[in-house]
Amino acid sequence: MKAVTWQGRRDVRVEDVPDPRIEEPTDAVIRITSSGLCGSDLHLYEVLTPFMTPGDILGHEPMGIVEETGSEVPNLRRGDRVVVPFQIACGHCYMCSSGLMTQCEVTQVTGEGMGAALFGYTRLYGAVPGAQAEYLRVPQAHYGPIKVPEGPPDDRFVYLSDVLPTAWQAVEYAAVPPGGTVAVLGLGPIGDMSCRIAKARGAERVFGIDLVPERLARAGRRGVETYDLRVFDDEKELVRAIHDVTDGRGPDAVIDAVGTEAHGSAAAKLAQTATGLLPRKIAGPLAERFAVDRLGALYMAIDLVRRGGTISLSGVYGGMADPLPLLTLFDKQIQLRMGQANVRRWTDRIMPYLIDEDPLGVADFATHRLPLSEAPHAYEMFQRKQDGAVKILFKPQP
Repeated sequence: MKAVTWQGRRDVRVEDVPDPRIEEPTDAVIRITSSGLCGSDLHLYEVLTPFMTPGDILGHEPMGIVEETGSEVPNLRRGDRVVVPFQIACGHCYMCSSGLMTQCEVTQVTGEGMGAALFGYTRLYGAVPGAQAEYLRVPQAHYGPIKVPEGPPDDRFVYLSDVLPTAWQAVEYAAVPPGGTVAVLGLGPIGDMSCRIAKARGAERVFGIDLVPERLARAGRRGVETYDLRVFDDEKELVRAIHDVTDGRGPDAVIDAVGTEAHGSAAAKLAQTATGLLPRKIAGPLAERFAVDRLGALYMAIDLVRRGGTISLSGVYGGMADPLPLLTLFDKQIQLRMGQANVRRWTDRIMPYLIDEDPLGVADFATHRLPLSEAPHAYEMFQRKQDGAVKILFKPQP
């Protein structure tokens, strides 16, 4: 089959790889009909290269058709249409029963000290072959895949794999009070969808912050009050502008949907780049112990949120030696929540937004739909924020 493989920093290729097969009785194999390109994939493209191995298959946002199931997958049949969550969880351990599927005790990558295995996401999360491919082996298929109705196009449901539950959890963790205010830093796929969900769930005012014109315009068309970082002399001026329209206090909550790719410390950027250029045998242990993030977005969130407010982190951070202003966090009495989305915890609550009407605008959420063969161009375009690329879907099957 054809699949998108990682070969090095900023080097992805579409190659022929062996077809997946049933390896465990709880496996399924699906034929992929749509697969997303995620902002998290860009971390593998550049920042997290020390944890990658040439030939790794990328991608973690698939949906498709069940082709084959193991003997212990009673709930799926050949021909079922399913969305596959980006994390692999058993559904019955203590963590899964507690709604923490990203900490599944059956699939935890204990050798790396990490949580549940993820599709297509480095050796830290199990080096499980990913979903930017024609076919996918799905472990724990008795629980993970979400069956969806026939009829509507893939765009209606594919975002259940990651974007929708990640954004839903970001808003849930933000704990915006009824009629409250929330600021969203970064209007990529997760930030954009967080704005939509926050408004749908009753936030009175949603502030969206970015520096890409197309993303700002896209959010603005859905009633988000947008702020363009480029028109302010510095980030503190932007913070003051939002404080001025929130009675001098700041928003009740801030969602950081940027993460480690934030425009921030030049020293941190240099460290990330230098580590990515080192041989993997050296870079991996170095990154595990001393990696630092570019924390511009998180520092802005701390300045921006009102006292007693909440910061919700959905953007991925990977540092092990990040400095945080604990005095400010403590003094402002800020609540901080974060983590990978626990997909199956939220999907039943999200599904009503997808069945009849389309209040979240998923039907036209993708800006680009490309064949799998154009993946190298898609990664470069998305990383450089060219051609208005906000969300890219691959169509592996002609």
